Amino acid sequence: MALAEIYNKALDLLSRREHSRKELYLKLTKRFESKENINLTLDKLEENNLLSDSRFAEEYVLARRRKGFGPIKISMELQNKGVNKSLIFNEIQGFDDWVDLARKSFKKKFPNGPSNDLKELQKQKNFLANKGFSFNEIESVLE
Repeated sequence: MALAEIYNKALDLLSRREHSRKELYLKLTKRFESKENINLTLDKLEENNLLSDSRFAEEYVLARRRKGFGPIKISMELQNKGVNKSLIFNEIQGFDDWVDLARKSFKKKFPNGPSNDLKELQKQKNFLANKGFSFNEIESVLE
């Protein structure tokens, strides 16, 4: 009985959006006690291709890019969600336009462009760094 209940709850959660295995595991452990049954359920979902860290990472990267976040921040968020580093690397490397994305984020926040004031320029750099862009990407935007 418990296995079916866990499976149905997992399907319910997955029907709303993709989850990483770790995310789904944590959500299910809040509702159910049997960690063994939860792991069996997650294994079955992966076998049936209903749960996929690869698919989750792909969708997550796309969603975060749409919100103007850079590769460093996205990578760290995915690591926190339990996604394998090689999967993260592959998804991040699938895009070669991170500088363009940094430019768009910068222009949206600072339509007047890079500041001549050093203090303000540092705030602009910090903004891009907090969005998850690398030093080289930030410097490319501010040139």
